[in-house]
Amino acid sequence: MHLIFKGMITVSNLSLRYGKRTLFEEVNLKFTQGNCYGVIGANGAGKSTFMKIISGEIDPSTGSVSFTPGERMAVLKQNHYEFDEFPVIETVLMGYKELYSVMKEKDALYAKEDFTDKDGERAGELENIFAEMDGWNAENNAATMLSNLGIKEELHYKLLKELDGNQKVRVLLAQALFGNPDILLLDEPTNDLDIDTIAWLENFLADYQNIVLVVSHDRHFLDTVCTHIVDIDFGKMTIYTGNYTFWYESSQLALRQRADQNKKMEDKVKELQEFIRRFSANASKSKQATSRKKALDKINLEEIKPSNRKYPAILFNNQSREAGDQILEVKNLSKEQSGEVLFSNLNFMVNKGDKIAILSQNSLATTAFYDVLAGRNTEFSGEFKWGVTINTADIPADNSEYFEGKDENLVDWLREYSEGEKDEQFIRGFLGKMLFSGEEVMKKCSVLSGGEKMRCMFSRMMLQQANLLMFDEPTNHLDLESITALNNGMNDFKGTILFTSRDHELTNTVANRIIEITPKGVIDKLMSYDEYIQSEAVKQQRLELYK
Repeated sequence: MHLIFKGMITVSNLSLRYGKRTLFEEVNLKFTQGNCYGVIGANGAGKSTFMKIISGEIDPSTGSVSFTPGERMAVLKQNHYEFDEFPVIETVLMGYKELYSVMKEKDALYAKEDFTDKDGERAGELENIFAEMDGWNAENNAATMLSNLGIKEELHYKLLKELDGNQKVRVLLAQALFGNPDILLLDEPTNDLDIDTIAWLENFLADYQNIVLVVSHDRHFLDTVCTHIVDIDFGKMTIYTGNYTFWYESSQLALRQRADQNKKMEDKVKELQEFIRRFSANASKSKQATSRKKALDKINLEEIKPSNRKYPAILFNNQSREAGDQILEVKNLSKEQSGEVLFSNLNFMVNKGDKIAILSQNSLATTAFYDVLAGRNTEFSGEFKWGVTINTADIPADNSEYFEGKDENLVDWLREYSEGEKDEQFIRGFLGKMLFSGEEVMKKCSVLSGGEKMRCMFSRMMLQQANLLMFDEPTNHLDLESITALNNGMNDFKGTILFTSRDHELTNTVANRIIEITPKGVIDKLMSYDEYIQSEAVKQQRLELYK
């Protein structure tokens, strides 16, 4: 490892090959202090693998990663059982390895029965090091961080194995963040976090002064914390200035410009300059304001390139009939499961063209709600009534029943859901929109990945030509390209939508109405998702209903 300036990671001539398959080839990058880099790429492009190379967990085939000796790196651990036998607070302290090592050595010395003068000298040295590391405040700082991440004080001294999966994720996140590491590597840090905890993490990272590399499918999170985007595409890696939305919109603009052969070069330059100016103005309002705005102001027009990434075409607007004015009426709808009240006394009317985000603190409640409306679950009290013109299509959170035990190819699988046209070319057209082309459509259902199954479900939904769509966590297993395409498809749909999603950006840009279902009734607001989560009146109402 060769020396470089403090606050910098240098990736030199990096390649990684597995047999004949090349993930990266001749990658050269620099990551600098004060910036947060969002690492993006299609599923299987090597995002997590690249993070493991940076952390030293995996060796590259060729090339090197260099950073200044003495710089401390912290990594969000993916093994949720590694620290099961340790107390929660100690697990967090272990994130700062040097400090934890000093603490353990100090404790071992003081526990000795035959404490010598030499031990006394060593203990004095350790006490000085401990004080320089702010060791006396370490436990208090760790406890504060745990509380900020939603781990209550009574859990701090329990063994990690006594916590549930969601709580463990938060403890491991606290471990990574603890002690202000110089380099922070976070792979999907928002998984299993609630809205409030994600907001805390966004603020924490936006104020962070060191180097952060993050992999996430949450576009709102990437937009809030990232100053740069690292795009992994066709074995190459490129760093772009700006957040995810800037990268996406600028690459789409460049793609349109490349297709427009008649447009003069000076007009293209002017359009790009105006685009950068608009984003720079908006950047001043974001949490990463200063660094992102400065970076955007200095951007080189040559940096803006069309992306090679392929986006599926998720298009729902071919409805078999237009809906009338009577859409859905819900009266006193209640549901219990295993003795637990999931929701009760739901009363509301759905209006034509509504796009309603259905929320709950309990994901079992939203799933049960869709199962009732779709007719999969008939054990409930109260009633609901669809309008006579309504035909529905839905995507459940668990789609396994559509694929388990099926040995047919994708064409035959999708053909089952076509009420009219059965011709192979017609069916291939719908699969093609979901990026299944050529021989890929002959894949067996049994070998599909989670993301491929979800794209098949979108093909099925488009084929059904419904005027009311229901989605329960549709972004699970999707890459950023598919999430963006789904977001656009839901925005463009002219019918009515009921949906639940953890994707902040999708929920905020699609929903014009929020309905939260609770064990004690419903909150129903005609507002955007951001307005809903920021409303003091709503916060008060939620406190009452979740008591």
